[in-house]
Amino acid sequence: MAEGVKSFYDQLASNYHLIFDDWEASIRRQATALGAILERECGPTTTVKVLDCACGIGTQALGLAKLGFQVTACDLSPLAVDRIRMEASKRGLSLRTLVADMLDLTELPDGEFDAVICMDNALPHLESEEQLLQALTEMRRKMRPGALIMASIRDYDSLVREKPTVQGPNFYSDDKGRRIVHQVWDWLDDRRYTFHLYMTREIEDGWESQHYVSNYRAIMRDELSEILARSGFSGCRWIRADESGFYQPIVLAQASSTIP
Repeated sequence: MAEGVKSFYDQLASNYHLIFDDWEASIRRQATALGAILERECGPTTTVKVLDCACGIGTQALGLAKLGFQVTACDLSPLAVDRIRMEASKRGLSLRTLVADMLDLTELPDGEFDAVICMDNALPHLESEEQLLQALTEMRRKMRPGALIMASIRDYDSLVREKPTVQGPNFYSDDKGRRIVHQVWDWLDDRRYTFHLYMTREIEDGWESQHYVSNYRAIMRDELSEILARSGFSGCRWIRADESGFYQPIVLAQASSTIP
């Protein structure tokens, strides 16, 4: 994946939790929604081996590990992986962590996992259909036949028509003070946009601001479904946010018996 994506998440790692009103509550809420899907599709929590291949600082992986899933978490950002290790230690959670780009998961054994998850709009960081095919094929190699892939993306089928330019501002406060979080999207063409994340925080003698920048390529639902089929998955189906309790549309599919 592009070096710029790694740099974006390295820079954001120490502050990523601040984009949430309450990160701990989000961890619990997302684990409840995703855990229910994993248990329904894969079986009892303690028997299910899950690979989170874009774990960030652990918003999904930490919550799933607390529910009893056997979680392996990787990310291309070394600083994000450092953060999830620290957060897991603070919580007394046992999960395997490593630095790995979803385009190259060769450090992980083939055929090991009952489920692979890739949440929080991580796939649209990939720059082309070819990279998307490569990443999904890498994920398929790590899964046993019949295992579940679960990924979430923004609702780009609507967003590419609307082309929003601003999200927020959101106003939050906690025991450390107030903060304002908002996004600016600079559309480069019909599918690509530069993403600007701004955080403004109250500090002892005033306010300070951070600005983080990355790039995305909008992925349509039909496009992702078709590439999943080419990557060795079948039975692709989509779950709306109001159905799953998760905040983005989710795609599910099963690993086929053969790998492309």
